[in-house]
Amino acid sequence: MSLTHVLAELIVNRQPDAPARTAARQGVKDFLAVSWPVLQGQVPDSGLPALRTVYSDSSPRSQALLLGYAAHALDYDDFHADFRGHPSVVILPALFAWQQQQAAEMDDFLDAYVIGVEVAGRLGLAISQQHYALGHHNTATLGTLAAAAALARLLKLDASATAVLLGIATTQASGLRAQFGSAVKPLHAGFAAERAVTAAQLTLAGFDGQENGVIEEFLAANSNGQAQPGKLVSGWAAPWRIVAPGLEFKPFPTCAGTHSAAEAARILRQSWLESGQPLSALLDNITDISVAFPPGGDIAASVTEPTNGIEARFSLEYVIAAMLIYNDLRLEDFAEGDLNPEVMPLASKVRRTPDASAPPDAINPALRFHLLTLTLRDGTQLQHRRTRQQSLADGVDVAGKLRLALSQETGEQLQKLQQSIPLQTSADLVTISQLLHI
Repeated sequence: MSLTHVLAELIVNRQPDAPARTAARQGVKDFLAVSWPVLQGQVPDSGLPALRTVYSDSSPRSQALLLGYAAHALDYDDFHADFRGHPSVVILPALFAWQQQQAAEMDDFLDAYVIGVEVAGRLGLAISQQHYALGHHNTATLGTLAAAAALARLLKLDASATAVLLGIATTQASGLRAQFGSAVKPLHAGFAAERAVTAAQLTLAGFDGQENGVIEEFLAANSNGQAQPGKLVSGWAAPWRIVAPGLEFKPFPTCAGTHSAAEAARILRQSWLESGQPLSALLDNITDISVAFPPGGDIAASVTEPTNGIEARFSLEYVIAAMLIYNDLRLEDFAEGDLNPEVMPLASKVRRTPDASAPPDAINPALRFHLLTLTLRDGTQLQHRRTRQQSLADGVDVAGKLRLALSQETGEQLQKLQQSIPLQTSADLVTISQLLHI
């Protein structure tokens, strides 16, 4: 069989286990936590109102696009290392959009989500790190295929129809990192979810498409010669990608490529305060801040001089300064609108110093680190090295994220959400789908 048909057979026939479903429930909760503030207008966002004027028909395609945008708008959503992107903000909008018109059983929904993440992770491995390095936004490109795979499983298509659906989705897959720092980046997630829904609708309508060769050509054309197609299908569910390496939930509403730098800044700040000296004595005496990382380790966090809150999410300079000042990366400092003027003077003192002795980030992003050095007026240097693996080991309180997102809710809507959040029954799924309808 062709690679596409082998993949289709796996999507149709492999059965997720209990740990995978447990991980999927956690992913849904994080999805709610990061999308709810945008959907309910709790944070400044001009993108969703504008999109609603264009996608106002309440169709599954429009719902998928709007939910995808809203979930990725804050850059607070989960990340998958194999995928090198944000799988849930493409897969779940497509599934919820379909769920709104055709209710599914809870286990079927969770299994489709697990399958989508499996395809996302294995696509990332198969196409190699070169795909991202070439300028593609994996959430948009590979995410289109992952969401299509999830829908194929939800719809219980056979292998032949699944192959057609995947081919239709693949030929639409696009999205460039050049849009980072703008509202188009989160729209990429919406576009990908919309394209997956469109591919499913076309397949169900009997539209003809190639069953073979499309995914193979996509991998070859977008990997700079580094594709390893076998990784797309070998070792499936051993373990499930949603379990290991698993979904990485974000502690901060900024690019994941800034997080270990932010944590290094927090650790230095705490150490200073624990020495009995006031914060002002640190901030007023910093003359230089250097941040070292593997070559290419700032490929996503590429904005050196942000001009607004959205661009600030991708700025190591702004993130480090904000953490030193506030001991947190506050949503209001990274929301749409003007920059915080208190942060910018300190951010201007940050210098990027790639460590040429470290393995390039493109070879293995899992080895990424940030070495932060603060130099004071008297020549004193404060230094801390924080690795990506240390950041991941700390974990994230997803339940706390969700409580914060729902903190402004009262009355019947809050009660419905709280009753449904355990995600144990199909009725829970129906309620959440209704509440997410835009």
